[in-house]
Formats: sequence, C-alpha cells, structure tokens
Amino acid sequence: MAGYSRPLSFSERRGSVMNCGDDLTLDTASNGPVIVNQRMDKMVQPRPRGPPTPSMSTPAPDFDQQLTGSPPPPPTPAASPGPTNAQPDWSDAADDEDFFLAHVRQHFKNCSGPHRNRILADLLNMCTTQQLSFVHQFVSPLLKKDPFTSLPDELCLRILSFIDDPQVLARASQVSRRWRDLLSDDVTWKNLCVKHDYGRRLSEVSYGIPSFAATRPGALPLTDPEYANHSFPGALPGTSSFHVASRSVDDSDGALMTRPKLRSYKSHFKQRYLVESAWRTGGRNTTRTITQDGRVVTSLHLTPKYIVVALDNARIHIFDREGNALRTLQGHIMGVWAMVPWEDIIVSGGCDRDVRVWDMTTGACLHTLRGHTSTVRCLKMSDANTAISGSRDTTLRVWDIRQGVCRNVLVGHQASVRCLEIKGDIVVSGSYDATAKIWSISEGRCLHTLTGHFSQIYAIAFDGQRVVTGSLDTSVRVWDAHTGEGIAVLQGHTSLVGQLQLRGNTLVTGGSDGSVRVWSLEKMCPIHRLAAHDNSVTSLQFDDTRVVSGGSDGRVKVWDVKTGHLVRELITAESVWRVVFEDEKCVAVANRGSRVMMEVWSFSPPEDAYCERPVSLPQRLAEPSPTRPLTADFRRSALGLNNSNSEEDPGSQDVDMRDAGPSTAPLAGNTTFFHDD
Repeated sequence: MAGYSRPLSFSERRGSVMNCGDDLTLDTASNGPVIVNQRMDKMVQPRPRGPPTPSMSTPAPDFDQQLTGSPPPPPTPAASPGPTNAQPDWSDAADDEDFFLAHVRQHFKNCSGPHRNRILADLLNMCTTQQLSFVHQFVSPLLKKDPFTSLPDELCLRILSFIDDPQVLARASQVSRRWRDLLSDDVTWKNLCVKHDYGRRLSEVSYGIPSFAATRPGALPLTDPEYANHSFPGALPGTSSFHVASRSVDDSDGALMTRPKLRSYKSHFKQRYLVESAWRTGGRNTTRTITQDGRVVTSLHLTPKYIVVALDNARIHIFDREGNALRTLQGHIMGVWAMVPWEDIIVSGGCDRDVRVWDMTTGACLHTLRGHTSTVRCLKMSDANTAISGSRDTTLRVWDIRQGVCRNVLVGHQASVRCLEIKGDIVVSGSYDATAKIWSISEGRCLHTLTGHFSQIYAIAFDGQRVVTGSLDTSVRVWDAHTGEGIAVLQGHTSLVGQLQLRGNTLVTGGSDGSVRVWSLEKMCPIHRLAAHDNSVTSLQFDDTRVVSGGSDGRVKVWDVKTGHLVRELITAESVWRVVFEDEKCVAVANRGSRVMMEVWSFSPPEDAYCERPVSLPQRLAEPSPTRPLTADFRRSALGLNNSNSEEDPGSQDVDMRDAGPSTAPLAGNTTFFHDD
C-alpha cells in the first residue's frame, strides 16, 4: 500500500544504522521524517522487560497485546529494581571525551530545529533499551511544567478557589515563590472563610462589649446580626456570648491584654481555624478550688475581664480570666440565687430579699436595694443604669442602680417569678403560675399574658420577636411577642425543660431527661436529638459552631451544632453545676468530692499565631518581593479608579466580613499559613 512503512524491529534498526547510516542521513526530503516519527512512536512506549518496577509504568493490557501480540507480564509480590536505582558512573570516561563533547554541544547549538531533530533521531536509533530508559528518566522531569507560571493570575486564583482544605493550601504555598504569592491573595482566603462558615467580624477592637460600651469614642459599633440574638441565662444584652475574638476593651486600669487587629481574611481564617482545631482536640485547662465544703453554685458568668461565681453560702467569688482569685464579695446574709454582671458592676440578689450593687474593681457594695418580700430568684439588666429583678413574692421590680431607688413594680403574676429576659424596653417573665407575661419597662404595665402551659415555667428565651418558654409539663412553646399568640408547641422531652437558648431561627433545649434537642423555628421541627447525659442537663449554651452542655452526671460535652455529632468530652466530675463559654474559652464549675472546683479551658492559639511575622530588613534586602497578583477591584483601587478610599492602603482598614469587597490588602511579610519562615 502506498505511503505505508512497516515498523522496523530492533535488530533491523541496528542493522540499518550500521550498514545504511549514510542513506538515512541524506534522505530528509520525504520518507525520512515519516520513518523517524514511526521510530519515535515505537520508542516512546517501550515494552518493559520482566516484572514492572516502581520507576517504569506498566502499559495497559490492551495496548500491550496490540503492540506485541503477547499477554502482559504477571504481577509479582516484590518489584525488581529498575534503572532508577543505578546511578550513572562516568569514572571510565576517556580523557578526550570532554573535548569531543564540547565540539558536539557547539555543533548542536548552531544547528536549526530540523537538524537537531535529525541528530536526536539518529542517536536514539542507536540506543539500547536500557539507554532509552535512561533518556526517558532524564527527559521526563524536564517536560514537567508548573501551570501557574504560564496561566494568568485570575485563572490561577480561580483554580485555587476550588480547594477547600486549608492544609493543602498551606503546603501549596511552600512549593515556590510564585505559588506563595498567589496564595497571598486574600480573595482565596475570603472564599475559604465563607466555605467554612467563618463569616465573623474581622474587627479586633470589641470583645464582648455591651452596646453601651461600643459607643465610646474610638470603639467600633457592633452591627452584626448575631449580637441581637441572645437569651441564654446571664447573657449581656446587645452582645453575642462574647463571640468576637478580640481582647481590647477600654478600661481605666488598662488591665486587659490587647491583641493586634486582624488585617486580612488569611489572618482571620488562620485564627479561627486554630481555635476550632483546639476545640476538637487541644486546649489548655486550669483547675481552681472555690470552696472545700460542698455548696450549690447558683450563677456563673464569663465577662471580658472576669469570671464570677455565686454560691448558696452568700458569697460571690471574682476571678480573672485565667482563673486567678481576685476578691470575694460578702454582704448577703443568705444564699445568692441571682446575679448579673455589667462591665465592672455586679447586681445580685438572694434569700435575704435584698438586691445589692457591687463594684468589682474594689469589692465595695455601692447600694443595697430593699423592697422584695421574698427570695430574689432572677436578675437581668436592660442598660447600665437599669436592673430588673424577679422574686418569689410574685413581683418584678425595676431598679435605678445609679441612684439606688426602685422605679417601678410590675404586679400580675400569681406565683414565684422564676425567669426573665430583656430586649430593649420589653421584658418577658416566666412564673410558677404556668404563665409568661410581656411587660413594657417604660410604661410599667403588662402588654400580654401567655397562657397555655399546664405547669410551672422554668426557662424563657426572647429575641425581640418571639418568646420561647420551657415548662415542667415537658413542652416547649413558641409565642409571638407582638400579639401574644401561640405559634407552636414543640414536644419531645419527657421531663422538665429547664434550659433554653435561642439564636436566630435555631433553638436548643435541655431537659431533666438528659437530652438536648436542636430545633428549627422556620419549620418548627427538631433538627437533632442528642442523648447528651445520663441525668439532668444543668447548663446549656450554643453558638454558630457548637453546643456545650453540662449535666448532673458530671460531664461537659461539646457537640457539633450542624451535624449533631459529639466532638469531645471536655470535663468529667461528679456533677456539673454551670458551664459558660465563648470563642476561645470555656469555664465549668463542678463538684469533685466535697470540693467545688472551677475548670478554665483556653483554646487560644499562641500570640505569635495571630499575625504574620514581619520580614526583617536583611531578608527584604536579600529577597526582593515579587509583584503580587491583584484582583480586578484591587487593581482599580491601586490605580485610583475607585471613588472611595483610593488613596488609602486597603490593609489599614478594619473591614466587616459581610461588607468587604472581593479583595482586601496584601499581607505584610512573606510567610506561609501555618508557620512562619
């Protein structure tokens, strides 16, 4: 057939090279290139002789049979050593070889492309199988090419955006300077923050500060929606369980540790990732003894500056955030059953029927407020001047804690007021008379009475729109705060529901049956049913990531709020009284023997992990910084095309995760993600 050439066998190739080398060299017009191409196709896929080795890929069975007509070699338990194990040995080279190779290199350098191809074809035709294997091993690394060196920056960043694992990105940033520069673009880390649901505020200047404190000069206002949804016992109004990872709070003593602002999404992601990892498997804990005799812990609060514990022995213990004892407040005659902190002020009440206002910095009692005729059972603050107390005398009282006077008495319940919650000018209260009431603080009157429970109400939650109540009748009821009408009845617990927390459309409840249930208030159905404890759930709190529960079985457990899986068991004791936590700290008070112990867990990464380490001057001089890939919006900002902030460094702006554009500032310094070079 015209144009067809039969592939030459190995012996024929050797014979043609030895006998007809001149003809092959001169024939370059027509058949030469075809023969060379066929020979090259033949040589690119040499059939390995013997069993496969790690350095030689085994051809597919159908290809091998088509090429040779014989079945592939059988696999062997241990592969034979391949050519890669043998190192080239040039010790027997003649003295004149270097001189000859220099002339060959010079001649090859001066040749054109087709001439070079012909020389290579002649040389390869003369090689044996072992020599071709050597050529293959030598050429293969040279043919590998980093795609990021030729692709445009935008396409490279698009490829990197599909990587969800931060550890993969961390290792990728160590491949080369080009890869490191690509992974320094904050768009990649912003997308990763979104994928991992790390959409928290980048600000590092407001850490659990109440709304009144955030309005100070120089303070950043808290505008995130999460700050509006707080109803777990003792939560400060206007905050979100201290979920902002800042340490900077203005105080007269300057006692708080400050932490640098996070300027980029990469720093933000790094901080959140390390904290989440510590919650799963790490953390550092400190144990403190509160009292040697067995007592009942009635209240536990974690503030930006203090840990405050109240007991039934009429004492209030104040610790710093590391668990070191600062002072003990004494003044109540009997047990303290209600307590709420606000900045450096504590308002407490107990069996002696008094409401006391304390200064935590000095330990002095500022006011003793009298008026209740029975035990003060619950306390909350609506602002820095106003506290509201509920008592077993069936009344609620509104106190001006600055002047030390009672502003109003809310009368309407028929039994003890067990719990209350405040949002703005509205306070909701739950009572042993099986009703809940919605009050206006300014008007001093009851707006709605919520009836439907068949037994005492022990827990209440309020987000400004909905009221949720938990009762001894085992049911959880959801009410409309504006109309007072019932929305839904959530059933599933088999005993008293004494723990409630509401955040957005998620409700978490804990009961004396030992179960913890996560509910969706959009569909009014359970999301997770957690068999959490072998006894009553004594404390419960959750955030966007986790649920932390403590029980009478002496265990503190951490659960994944999205999957309902148990993350870890944090503490084991005889019984757990109270548990509170924030992003980087968890405090639990439990009984061990006859002692009341406080265990403080810290999940903060090392301080040097929060910010990228700056590059020293010798490093900057020795290593010129390459041009960093910029996104479109950042290019526009750098060129002054944007109307706002065109002359400012984007890295100097403390941005909100929800409002940030597609790119933020370049990182300061040349560092990798998990560790600094």
